[in-house]
Amino acid sequence: MKFVHAADLHLDSPLRGLERYDGAPVERMRGATRRAFENLIELCLAEDVAFLLLAGDIFDGDWKDYGTGLFFIAQLARLGQAGIPTYLVRGNHDAASQITRYLPLPAHVHELGSRQAETKVLETPRGAVAIHGQSFATRAVTDDLAVDYPLPVRGLFNIGLLHTCLEGRVGHEPYAPCSVAGLTAKGYDYWALGHVHAREVLARDPWIVFPGNLQGRHAGETGPKGATLVAVQDGRVTAVEARALDVVRWVGCEVDASDCGSAEDAIDAARAALGSAFARGDGRLVAAPVTLRAGAAVHQALVADAEHWKQQLRAVAMDVAGDGLWVERVRFKTADERQQGVAPADAAPGNGKRGAAAGSVPGDEDAVVQFVTALRSLRGDDAELAKLSDEFLELKRKLPSEVREGNGDEALRLDDADTMRRLLDEVESLVVGRLAGRHGDTP
Repeated sequence: MKFVHAADLHLDSPLRGLERYDGAPVERMRGATRRAFENLIELCLAEDVAFLLLAGDIFDGDWKDYGTGLFFIAQLARLGQAGIPTYLVRGNHDAASQITRYLPLPAHVHELGSRQAETKVLETPRGAVAIHGQSFATRAVTDDLAVDYPLPVRGLFNIGLLHTCLEGRVGHEPYAPCSVAGLTAKGYDYWALGHVHAREVLARDPWIVFPGNLQGRHAGETGPKGATLVAVQDGRVTAVEARALDVVRWVGCEVDASDCGSAEDAIDAARAALGSAFARGDGRLVAAPVTLRAGAAVHQALVADAEHWKQQLRAVAMDVAGDGLWVERVRFKTADERQQGVAPADAAPGNGKRGAAAGSVPGDEDAVVQFVTALRSLRGDDAELAKLSDEFLELKRKLPSEVREGNGDEALRLDDADTMRRLLDEVESLVVGRLAGRHGDTP
Protein backbone atom coordinates (compact mmCIF):
# COMPACT_ATOMS: atom_id res chain seq x y z
CA MET A 1 0.00 0.00 0.00
CA LYS A 2 1.17 3.53 -0.78
CA PHE A 3 -0.15 6.93 0.19
CA VAL A 4 0.87 10.56 -0.33
CA HIS A 5 1.23 13.07 2.49
CA ALA A 6 1.15 16.78 1.58
CA ALA A 7 0.50 20.02 3.45
CA ASP A 8 0.54 23.80 3.16
CA LEU A 9 -0.69 24.07 -0.42
CA HIS A 10 -1.74 27.71 0.08
CA LEU A 11 -3.72 27.59 -3.15
CA ASP A 12 -3.87 30.92 -4.99
CA SER A 13 -1.51 32.53 -2.51
CA PRO A 14 0.33 35.38 -4.26
CA LEU A 15 4.06 34.79 -4.49
CA ARG A 16 5.78 37.57 -2.56
CA GLY A 17 8.54 39.93 -3.62
CA LEU A 18 7.65 40.04 -7.29
CA GLU A 19 9.67 42.94 -8.67
CA ARG A 20 8.38 43.71 -12.15
CA TYR A 21 10.67 44.64 -15.01
CA ASP A 22 10.72 44.08 -18.75
CA GLY A 23 11.35 40.41 -19.35
CA ALA A 24 10.27 39.29 -15.87
CA PRO A 25 8.24 36.05 -16.11
CA VAL A 26 5.24 37.47 -14.25
CA GLU A 27 2.69 35.36 -16.12
CA ARG A 28 4.61 32.18 -15.37
CA MET A 29 4.64 33.05 -11.69
CA ARG A 30 0.88 33.46 -11.53
CA GLY A 31 -0.84 30.21 -10.71
CA ALA A 32 2.33 28.47 -9.48
CA THR A 33 0.49 27.02 -6.47
CA ARG A 34 -2.22 25.63 -8.74
CA ARG A 35 0.25 23.97 -11.08
CA ALA A 36 2.08 22.44 -8.12
CA PHE A 37 -1.24 21.01 -6.89
CA GLU A 38 -1.85 19.55 -10.34
CA ASN A 39 1.56 17.88 -10.03
CA LEU A 40 0.44 16.43 -6.69
CA ILE A 41 -2.64 14.90 -8.31
CA GLU A 42 -0.49 13.47 -11.10
CA LEU A 43 1.83 11.89 -8.53
CA CYS A 44 -1.09 10.17 -6.79
CA LEU A 45 -2.40 8.82 -10.07
CA ALA A 46 1.00 7.71 -11.36
CA GLU A 47 1.83 5.87 -8.13
CA ASP A 48 -1.68 4.40 -7.82
CA VAL A 49 -1.81 5.35 -4.15
CA ALA A 50 -4.50 4.14 -1.76
CA PHE A 51 -5.28 7.66 -0.48
CA LEU A 52 -4.07 11.26 -0.19
CA LEU A 53 -3.51 13.11 3.10
CA LEU A 54 -3.61 16.92 3.33
CA ALA A 55 -2.37 18.27 6.67
CA GLY A 56 -3.84 21.78 6.66
CA ASP A 57 -3.41 25.20 5.06
CA ILE A 58 -4.84 23.99 1.78
CA PHE A 59 -6.00 27.55 1.22
CA ASP A 60 -4.17 30.75 2.11
CA GLY A 61 -7.23 32.32 3.70
CA ASP A 62 -10.70 33.29 2.64
CA TRP A 63 -11.22 32.86 -1.11
CA LYS A 64 -11.33 35.99 -3.25
CA ASP A 65 -13.98 34.19 -5.28
CA TYR A 66 -15.32 30.67 -5.74
CA GLY A 67 -12.71 29.90 -8.39
CA THR A 68 -10.23 28.70 -5.77
CA GLY A 69 -12.68 26.20 -4.30
CA LEU A 70 -13.87 25.02 -7.71
CA PHE A 71 -10.32 24.38 -8.85
CA PHE A 72 -9.59 22.36 -5.70
CA ILE A 73 -12.71 20.22 -6.14
CA ALA A 74 -12.07 19.69 -9.85
CA GLN A 75 -8.59 18.36 -9.19
CA LEU A 76 -9.74 16.05 -6.40
CA ALA A 77 -12.47 14.77 -8.72
CA ARG A 78 -9.70 13.29 -10.84
CA LEU A 79 -8.64 11.21 -7.85
CA GLY A 80 -12.24 10.21 -7.17
CA GLN A 81 -12.57 8.87 -10.69
CA ALA A 82 -9.53 6.68 -9.99
CA GLY A 83 -10.96 5.46 -6.68
CA ILE A 84 -8.48 7.43 -4.54
CA PRO A 85 -10.02 9.09 -1.46
CA THR A 86 -8.64 12.22 0.21
CA TYR A 87 -8.48 12.95 3.96
CA LEU A 88 -7.79 16.44 5.21
CA VAL A 89 -7.68 18.75 8.21
CA ARG A 90 -7.77 22.54 8.26
CA GLY A 91 -4.86 24.62 9.56
CA ASN A 92 -4.45 28.17 10.77
CA HIS A 93 -4.78 29.75 7.30
CA ASP A 94 -7.91 27.83 6.30
CA ALA A 95 -9.50 27.33 9.72
CA ALA A 96 -13.27 26.93 9.81
CA SER A 97 -13.60 30.56 10.91
CA GLN A 98 -11.35 31.84 8.11
CA ILE A 99 -13.17 30.48 5.05
CA THR A 100 -16.58 32.12 4.70
CA ARG A 101 -17.47 30.81 1.24
CA TYR A 102 -18.49 27.20 1.06
CA LEU A 103 -18.72 24.48 -1.57
CA PRO A 104 -19.71 20.88 -0.75
CA LEU A 105 -16.84 18.41 -0.95
CA PRO A 106 -17.14 15.32 -3.15
CA ALA A 107 -18.14 12.08 -1.39
CA HIS A 108 -14.59 10.68 -1.63
CA VAL A 109 -13.10 13.71 0.19
CA HIS A 110 -13.24 13.46 3.98
CA GLU A 111 -12.65 16.48 6.21
CA LEU A 112 -11.99 15.69 9.86
CA GLY A 113 -14.01 18.02 12.08
CA SER A 114 -12.93 20.89 14.29
CA ARG A 115 -15.11 20.31 17.37
CA GLN A 116 -13.10 17.31 18.49
CA ALA A 117 -10.63 14.76 17.17
CA GLU A 118 -12.18 11.93 15.19
CA THR A 119 -11.23 8.77 13.34
CA LYS A 120 -11.91 7.68 9.76
CA VAL A 121 -11.40 4.02 8.83
CA LEU A 122 -10.48 3.06 5.28
CA GLU A 123 -10.47 -0.49 3.94
CA THR A 124 -7.92 -1.07 1.18
CA PRO A 125 -6.97 -4.25 -0.72
CA ARG A 126 -3.69 -4.22 1.20
CA GLY A 127 -5.08 -3.63 4.68
CA ALA A 128 -7.21 -1.31 6.77
CA VAL A 129 -6.14 2.15 7.87
CA ALA A 130 -7.34 4.36 10.73
CA ILE A 131 -6.82 8.08 10.16
CA HIS A 132 -7.12 10.28 13.26
CA GLY A 133 -7.27 14.05 13.13
CA GLN A 134 -8.82 17.38 14.04
CA SER A 135 -9.15 20.60 12.08
CA PHE A 136 -8.55 24.10 13.40
CA ALA A 137 -11.78 25.80 14.42
CA THR A 138 -10.07 29.20 14.57
CA ARG A 139 -6.81 30.59 13.27
CA ALA A 140 -5.00 30.75 16.62
CA VAL A 141 -5.24 27.29 18.18
CA THR A 142 -2.80 27.25 21.09
CA ASP A 143 -3.86 23.98 22.77
CA ASP A 144 -2.13 20.63 22.20
CA LEU A 145 -4.75 18.98 19.99
CA ALA A 146 -2.84 15.69 19.85
CA VAL A 147 -3.47 15.03 23.54
CA ASP A 148 -7.11 14.26 22.80
CA TYR A 149 -6.57 12.23 19.65
CA PRO A 150 -8.21 8.77 19.91
CA LEU A 151 -6.32 5.67 20.92
CA PRO A 152 -4.94 3.61 18.02
CA VAL A 153 -7.32 1.06 16.52
CA ARG A 154 -5.88 -2.36 17.19
CA GLY A 155 -4.93 -4.36 14.11
CA LEU A 156 -5.04 -1.35 11.78
CA PHE A 157 -2.33 0.95 10.41
CA ASN A 158 -2.85 4.15 12.43
CA ILE A 159 -2.08 7.64 11.12
CA GLY A 160 -2.25 10.95 12.97
CA LEU A 161 -3.14 13.90 10.73
CA LEU A 162 -2.18 17.15 12.47
CA HIS A 163 -1.39 20.80 11.73
CA THR A 164 1.13 21.89 14.36
CA CYS A 165 4.26 23.88 15.15
CA LEU A 166 5.33 20.85 17.21
CA GLU A 167 7.78 22.12 19.86
CA GLY A 168 8.29 25.41 18.04
CA ARG A 169 9.93 26.31 14.75
CA VAL A 170 11.65 29.57 13.82
CA GLY A 171 9.38 31.74 11.70
CA HIS A 172 6.21 29.83 12.54
CA GLU A 173 3.47 30.84 14.95
CA PRO A 174 3.12 28.51 18.00
CA TYR A 175 -0.09 26.80 16.90
CA ALA A 176 -1.25 23.45 18.31
CA PRO A 177 2.08 22.87 20.11
CA CYS A 178 3.02 19.31 21.03
CA SER A 179 6.14 17.19 21.47
CA VAL A 180 7.81 14.34 19.65
CA ALA A 181 7.62 12.33 22.87
CA GLY A 182 3.89 12.98 23.13
CA LEU A 183 3.23 11.95 19.54
CA THR A 184 5.36 8.83 19.93
CA ALA A 185 3.50 7.81 23.09
CA LYS A 186 0.19 7.89 21.19
CA GLY A 187 1.05 4.58 19.56
CA TYR A 188 0.35 5.53 15.95
CA ASP A 189 2.39 4.19 13.03
CA TYR A 190 2.79 7.48 11.13
CA TRP A 191 2.26 11.15 11.95
CA ALA A 192 1.36 13.30 8.94
CA LEU A 193 2.13 16.86 10.04
CA GLY A 194 1.66 20.26 8.45
CA HIS A 195 2.42 23.94 9.16
CA VAL A 196 6.23 23.97 8.89
CA HIS A 197 7.26 24.80 5.31
CA ALA A 198 10.64 23.05 5.37
CA ARG A 199 10.65 19.27 4.98
CA GLU A 200 11.72 17.52 8.16
CA VAL A 201 11.72 13.94 9.43
CA LEU A 202 11.59 14.14 13.22
CA ALA A 203 11.43 10.44 14.06
CA ARG A 204 11.34 7.05 12.37
CA ASP A 205 9.72 4.90 15.05
CA PRO A 206 7.06 6.00 14.53
CA TRP A 207 7.58 8.15 11.47
CA ILE A 208 6.86 11.81 12.26
CA VAL A 209 7.13 13.93 9.12
CA PHE A 210 6.69 17.51 7.94
CA PRO A 211 6.55 17.25 4.13
CA GLY A 212 7.12 21.00 3.70
CA ASN A 213 4.96 23.17 1.51
CA LEU A 214 4.07 22.25 -2.03
CA GLN A 215 5.40 25.41 -3.71
CA GLY A 216 7.88 27.95 -2.38
CA ARG A 217 6.18 31.33 -2.21
CA HIS A 218 8.99 33.75 -1.42
CA ALA A 219 12.76 34.05 -1.15
CA GLY A 220 12.77 32.55 2.35
CA GLU A 221 11.43 29.25 0.99
CA THR A 222 14.32 28.03 -1.13
CA GLY A 223 15.11 24.63 -2.58
CA PRO A 224 12.91 21.72 -3.68
CA LYS A 225 9.31 21.70 -2.45
CA GLY A 226 6.73 18.95 -2.71
CA ALA A 227 5.12 16.01 -0.94
CA THR A 228 6.05 12.73 0.72
CA LEU A 229 5.31 9.31 -0.78
CA VAL A 230 4.96 6.57 1.84
CA ALA A 231 5.03 2.81 1.26
CA VAL A 232 3.54 0.37 3.81
CA GLN A 233 3.84 -3.40 3.87
CA ASP A 234 2.41 -5.75 6.50
CA GLY A 235 1.50 -2.82 8.72
CA ARG A 236 5.03 -1.35 8.67
CA VAL A 237 6.40 1.70 6.87
CA THR A 238 8.99 0.47 4.39
CA ALA A 239 9.83 3.68 2.52
CA VAL A 240 9.37 7.43 2.96
CA GLU A 241 10.36 9.43 -0.10
CA ALA A 242 10.35 13.17 -0.80
CA ARG A 243 8.98 14.08 -4.24
CA ALA A 244 9.60 17.53 -5.67
CA LEU A 245 6.45 19.02 -7.21
CA ASP A 246 7.21 22.75 -7.35
CA VAL A 247 7.05 24.57 -10.67
CA VAL A 248 9.02 27.64 -9.57
CA ARG A 249 12.11 27.10 -7.44
CA TRP A 250 13.55 29.80 -5.22
CA VAL A 251 17.35 29.59 -5.19
CA GLY A 252 19.53 31.98 -3.19
CA CYS A 253 22.42 33.40 -5.24
CA GLU A 254 25.50 34.73 -3.42
CA VAL A 255 28.04 36.62 -5.54
CA ASP A 256 31.56 37.17 -4.20
CA ALA A 257 32.90 40.26 -5.95
CA SER A 258 35.35 41.21 -3.20
CA ASP A 259 38.33 41.09 -5.59
CA CYS A 260 36.69 43.20 -8.28
CA GLY A 261 38.04 46.67 -8.98
CA SER A 262 34.94 48.21 -10.59
CA ALA A 263 31.17 47.93 -10.62
CA GLU A 264 31.32 46.55 -14.17
CA ASP A 265 33.66 43.76 -13.03
CA ALA A 266 31.39 42.99 -10.06
CA ILE A 267 28.35 42.55 -12.31
CA ASP A 268 30.32 40.34 -14.66
CA ALA A 269 31.51 38.27 -11.68
CA ALA A 270 27.86 37.36 -11.05
CA ARG A 271 27.70 35.34 -14.27
CA ALA A 272 29.02 32.08 -12.80
CA ALA A 273 26.87 32.33 -9.66
CA LEU A 274 23.74 32.97 -11.74
CA GLY A 275 24.54 29.94 -13.90
CA SER A 276 24.89 27.80 -10.78
CA ALA A 277 21.55 29.05 -9.41
CA PHE A 278 19.84 28.21 -12.70
CA ALA A 279 21.28 24.68 -12.67
CA ARG A 280 19.83 24.06 -9.20
CA GLY A 281 16.34 24.57 -10.58
CA ASP A 282 16.42 21.14 -12.28
CA GLY A 283 14.65 22.48 -15.35
CA ARG A 284 12.15 24.66 -13.49
CA LEU A 285 11.80 28.41 -13.61
CA VAL A 286 14.26 29.74 -11.01
CA ALA A 287 13.49 32.79 -8.88
CA ALA A 288 16.81 34.00 -7.52
CA PRO A 289 17.26 36.60 -4.79
CA VAL A 290 20.80 37.86 -5.42
CA THR A 291 23.23 39.18 -2.82
CA LEU A 292 26.37 40.73 -4.29
CA ARG A 293 29.22 41.43 -1.89
CA ALA A 294 31.98 43.80 -2.95
CA GLY A 295 34.78 45.88 -1.48
CA ALA A 296 34.16 49.36 -0.10
CA ALA A 297 34.75 51.47 -3.19
CA VAL A 298 32.89 49.13 -5.55
CA HIS A 299 30.04 48.79 -3.07
CA GLN A 300 29.64 52.57 -2.96
CA ALA A 301 29.53 52.70 -6.75
CA LEU A 302 26.83 50.03 -6.82
CA VAL A 303 24.53 51.58 -4.25
CA ALA A 304 25.02 55.11 -5.63
CA ASP A 305 23.31 54.03 -8.88
CA ALA A 306 21.58 50.88 -7.63
CA GLU A 307 18.79 50.72 -10.23
CA HIS A 308 21.25 50.89 -13.12
CA TRP A 309 23.42 48.08 -11.77
CA LYS A 310 20.43 45.91 -10.84
CA GLN A 311 19.22 46.03 -14.43
CA GLN A 312 22.75 45.29 -15.66
CA LEU A 313 22.77 42.20 -13.47
CA ARG A 314 19.36 41.13 -14.81
CA ALA A 315 20.68 41.49 -18.34
CA VAL A 316 23.51 39.11 -17.46
CA ALA A 317 20.95 36.64 -16.04
CA MET A 318 18.97 36.72 -19.29
CA ASP A 319 22.17 36.06 -21.22
CA VAL A 320 22.94 33.10 -18.96
CA ALA A 321 19.53 31.43 -18.86
CA GLY A 322 17.08 33.32 -21.05
CA ASP A 323 13.63 33.37 -19.47
CA GLY A 324 14.45 30.44 -17.19
CA LEU A 325 16.04 32.61 -14.49
CA TRP A 326 14.33 35.50 -12.78
CA VAL A 327 16.41 37.83 -10.61
CA GLU A 328 13.60 38.70 -8.24
CA ARG A 329 15.56 41.18 -6.15
CA VAL A 330 19.13 42.36 -5.65
CA ARG A 331 21.00 43.36 -2.52
CA PHE A 332 24.40 45.01 -2.57
CA LYS A 333 26.48 44.37 0.54
CA THR A 334 30.08 44.86 1.58
CA ALA A 335 32.54 42.01 1.73
CA ASP A 336 33.67 43.17 5.18
CA GLU A 337 31.90 45.54 7.52
CA ARG A 338 35.11 47.45 8.29
CA GLN A 339 35.53 48.07 4.55
CA GLN A 340 32.05 49.47 4.00
CA GLY A 341 33.44 52.91 3.19
CA VAL A 342 32.39 54.26 6.59
CA ALA A 343 34.27 55.30 9.68
CA PRO A 344 34.96 52.67 12.34
CA ALA A 345 32.75 53.01 15.37
CA ASP A 346 35.65 54.39 17.42
CA ALA A 347 36.42 57.10 14.85
CA ALA A 348 34.22 59.72 16.50
CA PRO A 349 34.53 63.37 15.48
CA GLY A 350 37.33 65.21 17.22
CA ASN A 351 39.50 62.20 18.08
CA GLY A 352 41.93 62.83 15.25
CA LYS A 353 40.78 59.89 13.11
CA ARG A 354 39.10 60.11 9.73
CA GLY A 355 37.20 57.09 8.48
CA ALA A 356 36.86 56.02 4.87
CA ALA A 357 33.43 57.64 4.67
CA ALA A 358 34.83 61.02 5.58
CA GLY A 359 37.42 60.65 2.90
CA SER A 360 34.78 59.63 0.35
CA VAL A 361 32.39 62.52 1.00
CA PRO A 362 34.32 65.82 0.92
CA GLY A 363 32.93 68.49 3.21
CA ASP A 364 30.60 66.10 5.01
CA GLU A 365 33.20 64.38 7.21
CA ASP A 366 31.79 65.33 10.59
CA ALA A 367 28.17 64.72 9.61
CA VAL A 368 28.84 61.29 8.12
CA VAL A 369 31.09 60.18 10.98
CA GLN A 370 28.46 61.29 13.51
CA PHE A 371 25.77 59.47 11.56
CA VAL A 372 27.76 56.24 11.35
CA THR A 373 28.88 56.45 14.98
CA ALA A 374 25.28 56.89 16.12
CA LEU A 375 24.08 53.94 14.04
CA ARG A 376 26.81 51.65 15.31
CA SER A 377 26.25 52.74 18.89
CA LEU A 378 22.57 51.91 18.52
CA ARG A 379 23.38 48.60 16.85
CA GLY A 380 25.47 47.53 19.85
CA ASP A 381 22.99 48.62 22.54
CA ASP A 382 20.33 45.96 23.21
CA ALA A 383 18.30 48.29 25.42
CA GLU A 384 18.13 50.99 22.74
CA LEU A 385 17.32 48.39 20.08
CA ALA A 386 14.41 47.23 22.22
CA LYS A 387 13.14 50.81 22.43
CA LEU A 388 13.41 51.12 18.65
CA SER A 389 11.47 47.88 18.22
CA ASP A 390 8.70 49.25 20.43
CA GLU A 391 8.29 52.12 17.98
CA PHE A 392 7.32 49.60 15.30
CA LEU A 393 4.73 47.64 17.29
CA GLU A 394 1.79 49.12 15.40
CA LEU A 395 3.45 48.42 12.05
CA LYS A 396 4.18 44.84 13.12
CA ARG A 397 0.49 44.22 13.83
CA LYS A 398 -0.42 45.39 10.33
CA LEU A 399 2.14 43.27 8.48
CA PRO A 400 0.91 40.12 6.66
CA SER A 401 1.87 36.91 8.41
CA GLU A 402 4.03 35.88 5.42
CA VAL A 403 6.19 38.97 5.95
CA ARG A 404 6.52 38.39 9.69
CA GLU A 405 7.08 34.63 9.40
CA GLY A 406 9.49 34.34 6.46
CA ASN A 407 12.77 32.51 6.82
CA GLY A 408 16.25 33.94 7.26
CA ASP A 409 16.80 37.47 5.99
CA GLU A 410 13.30 37.52 4.52
CA ALA A 411 11.58 37.62 7.91
CA LEU A 412 10.73 41.14 9.04
CA ARG A 413 10.74 40.38 12.78
CA LEU A 414 10.64 43.88 14.16
CA ASP A 415 10.85 42.59 17.74
CA ASP A 416 14.10 40.73 17.04
CA ALA A 417 17.43 42.43 17.83
CA ASP A 418 19.33 40.68 15.00
CA THR A 419 16.74 41.81 12.46
CA MET A 420 17.03 45.40 13.68
CA ARG A 421 20.84 45.23 13.42
CA ARG A 422 20.55 43.95 9.85
CA LEU A 423 18.23 46.79 8.93
CA LEU A 424 20.59 49.33 10.48
CA ASP A 425 23.46 47.83 8.45
CA GLU A 426 21.42 48.32 5.28
CA VAL A 427 20.59 51.92 6.22
CA GLU A 428 24.28 52.64 6.81
CA SER A 429 25.35 51.17 3.48
CA LEU A 430 22.58 52.88 1.53
CA VAL A 431 22.99 56.37 2.99
CA VAL A 432 26.78 56.48 2.86
CA GLY A 433 26.76 55.09 -0.68
CA ARG A 434 24.24 57.72 -1.81
CA LEU A 435 26.32 60.48 -0.23
CA ALA A 436 29.42 59.24 -2.00
CA GLY A 437 27.57 59.13 -5.32
CA ARG A 438 26.18 62.65 -4.79
CA HIS A 439 29.70 64.05 -4.61
CA GLY A 440 30.82 62.16 -7.70
CA ASP A 441 33.57 60.29 -5.90
CA THR A 442 32.50 56.78 -6.81
CA PRO A 443 34.87 54.86 -9.09
